[in-house]
Amino acid sequence: MKVSVSMYSLASTIQKEQWGIIDFLDYAREIGLDGVELLDFYWTDKKREIPEVNQYLEQHGLTVSAYDVSNDFVKANAEERKAEIQKVIDAIYTAKELGTNIVRTFCGDVKQGETFKDGEQWIIEGLREAAKVAEKEKVYLAVENHGLLAGKSEQVEKMIKEVNSPYVTSTFDTGNFLLVHEEPEAAFERLKSSISHVHFKDFREKEEGEQMNGFKSVKGVELIGVVPGDGQVNLQKIVQRLKDTGYKEFLSIEYEGFDDAKEANKEAVNRLRELIGRV
Repeated sequence: MKVSVSMYSLASTIQKEQWGIIDFLDYAREIGLDGVELLDFYWTDKKREIPEVNQYLEQHGLTVSAYDVSNDFVKANAEERKAEIQKVIDAIYTAKELGTNIVRTFCGDVKQGETFKDGEQWIIEGLREAAKVAEKEKVYLAVENHGLLAGKSEQVEKMIKEVNSPYVTSTFDTGNFLLVHEEPEAAFERLKSSISHVHFKDFREKEEGEQMNGFKSVKGVELIGVVPGDGQVNLQKIVQRLKDTGYKEFLSIEYEGFDDAKEANKEAVNRLRELIGRV
C-alpha cells in the first residue's frame, strides 16, 4: 500500500501561507510521499497549472492518488443537478490529465424543503449519468461516506448497488463513520469489496472546557480531528483488513485538526508507514 496526503489536510497552512498547488507538492516531496490527492477548488488557472503540475510530478516521482470533485447532486432544480453532473464529468477528464483513475465524489445533502427520498434518487440519477463517461474513460467514481445521505456504509452500499456500474466505488473514510455513530470496522466489512480509495482519518470527542469548534455528529457529539492514532478509530485493524483483502492502492491522509498542519501530517505519514510495515 502507498501513502498519500490530501491537499485539504494542509488547509490551514494553505490559507495562512497562501500556498498554491506547487507549494503543496514541494511539501509532499519533502516528507517523502508516494502520492498526493488534489482538489478541484485549489486551482487558480487550471489550464495553465495542469502542465506545470504534471511536469513537477514527473520530475520528482510523485503520483496523483485521487482527484477530488466537490459536487452536490441534491438540488431541487433539474438544471442545477445537470450542472453538478457536468462538474463530475469534467473532473473525470481532469483526473485523466493528471494521470489518476480515481475521482473522489460526493453525493450531497438534504436542504430545507427537500426529502431524503428525493435526495437519494437525485444522487443515484447523477451517479448513473456520470458513470456513463467514467466507464468510457475507465475512471472510478469513488463515493465518499459523507453527510446524512451517504454517511453510513449501508447508504453508500445501496447507492453503489443501485447505480450498478463497476466504475462507481467507495472512498472509505475511516473517520467520517464516527459522525454517524457507526463503527469503522463494521463499515469496512460492508464495503470492503467496493473500496478503490481510502481516507486515513481520525477523531476524538471534544473534552469539557475546550474552546475549539469540532464536527457535530448526528447525535450532537462534537468530534475533534487528530493525528491518526490519537483518536477513536482502530486504524491498525483497518489496515490489516485492507491487506487481507488484497488492497494495494493508496492510503490518503486527511487531517482535520487544529495542530500545525505541516507537523501533524508529517507525523501522520510516519505513523502510517510504520503501521503498514507492521501488518
